[in-house]
Amino acid sequence: MLDTLSDDFITSENESGEELRYLKKGHSPDILNKLKKGYWVTQKSIDLHGLISEEAKAYIVNFIGECKKKKIRCIKIIHGKGLRSFNKEPVLRNKVKNWLAQKDEVIAYIEAPRHDGGSGAVLVLLKEY
Repeated sequence: MLDTLSDDFITSENESGEELRYLKKGHSPDILNKLKKGYWVTQKSIDLHGLISEEAKAYIVNFIGECKKKKIRCIKIIHGKGLRSFNKEPVLRNKVKNWLAQKDEVIAYIEAPRHDGGSGAVLVLLKEY
């Protein structure tokens, strides 16, 4: 599963400006609004602070697999804003968005609301199983 996620994959699908936002083809745009307004309650979250890229990728793959088994639909992934990274660039932020777009289980994601992490986190809607 881990090898199926490419670091070279770049998504631009349904993104606007700086805000992270993604919707898998074939799904209603309404999903993004519902996700942003808290229609689905965040059931579980992970924090990637302090992890290097490969560790973060493995953590996300395992986490999504665990959520799938437990039939969890809405998750939060805290990737950080990159303030402590080299050149203060958000390395994980960009990689996380591209990894998530490659996962079959992911229907949509949005940048978390300010009170829930803002640009340092994403809310993710997973397929219903």
